[in-house]
Amino acid sequence: MSGPDSDDDRTFKDLNVVGMLHQFWEQKQVKGIMMETENLVVYESIPSPGPPYVCYVTLPGGSCFGNFKYCYSKAEARRDAARIALMNSTFNELPCRRITPEFISCSVKEAVSTTSGNIADASDPGTSIGAYCLMLEFNTGKTMLEFQEIMTVFQLLHWNGTLKAFREMRCSRQDVIHYYSQQRLDERTRSHMALDWLQKEQQSPGLLSQELQLAVKELGEARRTGRELRFYKEKKEILSLALSHANAEDLEGYHSEEMSWREENEFEYYTQERHCLEGSTTDASELCQFHSQESDGESTE
Repeated sequence: MSGPDSDDDRTFKDLNVVGMLHQFWEQKQVKGIMMETENLVVYESIPSPGPPYVCYVTLPGGSCFGNFKYCYSKAEARRDAARIALMNSTFNELPCRRITPEFISCSVKEAVSTTSGNIADASDPGTSIGAYCLMLEFNTGKTMLEFQEIMTVFQLLHWNGTLKAFREMRCSRQDVIHYYSQQRLDERTRSHMALDWLQKEQQSPGLLSQELQLAVKELGEARRTGRELRFYKEKKEILSLALSHANAEDLEGYHSEEMSWREENEFEYYTQERHCLEGSTTDASELCQFHSQESDGESTE
């Protein structure tokens, strides 16, 4: 732990790392490398009566990082979160962090060596290796940070049980990947997932509180190791939303709101001839493990 007047802290003050992070993303916007957003960089300080203070910073596209150090002030936590985000942002610009045919070939070979698959599976999206390869190919040209943003959607769908439901409906992995690779997380998607957890709570009272405690623990552990945090943070927020509507009075209104959402939103999917027409995560090895968990006949819960 570093004290409130540590040399490292004074160095970050001198560097104005918060300003550097903002400038980094502002320049990318000016160059037209990224889409225009309402807020370039968003900070969120967690209320606390005293240290350690925690701050999260969300980058354009949704990638999230938090302070790594034990921080004695909100300003220190903000600087440390910005430092972690800036390091990842600049590292993400290196050529080795962009998905290319060469990168895909090496990643698939590595995946084969660490799973029970073989290289021939790469051409079959129905296999774990094939789904992994397809996911990479679909995102050729993107950086690993951009890829992680897309992967977060699939991680949440897996965690929420949605991918398992698609498999039971015999939706093809190929269609699921194509559809959800183009979807962004928004309030309606979170509300839909929160409703799913409300229904699980009705079946198993106390489940929400248990899952939320676990999500908070996982988020803290991931933050202290300097990892990208959006998946963990989204889980916490979805469960918190569900818990806030967990009493019977709120649940009825929430169901009505959800039905309206289902009617208006293109998130709905349809099946025909056992095939999904529409609607069906940043280390490459983590993605392969994720797809291995989605193998046919294997539980996703």
